[in-house]
Amino acid sequence: MRRVLRRRQRAEPPALLSTPKPSLTYRLISYLLVFPIYRLLFRGRTAGNANVPGEGALVVVANHGSHLDPPLLGHALGRPVAFMAKAELFRVPLLGAIIRACGAYPVSRGASDREAIRTATDRLQEGWATGVFIDGSRQSDGRVNAPQAGAALLAARAGVPLLPVAIINSHRALGPGQSSPRLVPVHIRIGTPIPPPASRRRPDLEATTQACQEQINQLLDQGLINGRQLAPAKEPAVLPPSSSDPGR
Repeated sequence: MRRVLRRRQRAEPPALLSTPKPSLTYRLISYLLVFPIYRLLFRGRTAGNANVPGEGALVVVANHGSHLDPPLLGHALGRPVAFMAKAELFRVPLLGAIIRACGAYPVSRGASDREAIRTATDRLQEGWATGVFIDGSRQSDGRVNAPQAGAALLAARAGVPLLPVAIINSHRALGPGQSSPRLVPVHIRIGTPIPPPASRRRPDLEATTQACQEQINQLLDQGLINGRQLAPAKEPAVLPPSSSDPGR
């Protein structure tokens, strides 16, 4: 009987946990500050919101071209997204308060990868949607160029899906080396969920990471959103069978 009980406890996935409710501060920041910046200044549009699970843990994987990305992404997805961000950003006036209110949490530059992964895993176990910029740092062209396997490892550890998201034009709005923003359109395309890796083995992590990279870059290649493209995709992304999949 004890063995049965233990098995049941271990089988409960974190995705079944209820999602933390957005705080009052988050709602105020999102609708009074982020909303006008995204929708008015940058003429923001979002496609694919129906692909975002309303409840449960989730790894949100996105390209990274600007410091604007965390608050814009959290607002566009319609649910709070916890982001791993450099501790230095929290000392920037206004930006630090915004990203903290939007769910970001600081990671010291000298912190080990294990510590960062452990912190992010804790957020997933609390039912959060946890965001990861798959390249790690901002890219001058806004694309996914050298993806890291951290997002796939998080999904494998927690047993939760990944959601690829493409942020279009943020690198042009306020990219690396820019001191002032350019008021170009910034649009967000939300892809279809990708299942977690079959295991934590390197081939499985790399296959999932590649699937995320390909989907995000394909969404970027579609360009800015027009009225006809606001309907979400209906076909889910499916990974090829892994070589280490026990079902093969």
